[in-house]
Amino acid sequence: MFTGNRGCLVDATGDLVRHHRGNLWITCLTSFRDWRHPLDEPRTWTPLFFLDDGVALAAGHRPCGLCRPDAYTSFRDALTRALGRDEPLRAVDVNQRLAAERLRRRSGIDRAGDRKRWTVPFAELPDGAVVVDNGGEARLVVEDRTLAFRHCGWTSPKARPTPGDARVLTPPTSVAALRHGFDPVLDLSSRG
Repeated sequence: MFTGNRGCLVDATGDLVRHHRGNLWITCLTSFRDWRHPLDEPRTWTPLFFLDDGVALAAGHRPCGLCRPDAYTSFRDALTRALGRDEPLRAVDVNQRLAAERLRRRSGIDRAGDRKRWTVPFAELPDGAVVVDNGGEARLVVEDRTLAFRHCGWTSPKARPTPGDARVLTPPTSVAALRHGFDPVLDLSSRG
């Protein structure tokens, strides 16, 4: 459903050589103004692809202000409310918050083990957050259930645990935005 930007991830030959470059991790529309962008062009951003906002938010991305202005404004305003601020947050402030919450310091291409996870009671999680179950599977929280991530969509519904804590993959900043009014665009498979 979406593409993402983490900077240029390839070298001069088009080989994947890094996980990200910089703190601007945005989620964009796959089609915008008939613009075309190569998949592995050196010296320009390398597109990633996301099933939906649930996956993109869990990966530490936020909506793009250019191609998704309404989603970006909704995300920013929800986060501003969550923080009790009077003035809307600047994009650079949102980017810095997300950057601090995504990964432990390290480098390399394979960074899955460096993802920061945090805990919160299941009852406090909003729809659209992604948790990690006891088997290490990423699961989307939707109403009274969780759904497993697959490249084809959200599958294998299970009842949402009511007692206990969840290990959350979605960064706290994005969960705060979800709690305070950001409505994520989720794949149709999330509806069961």
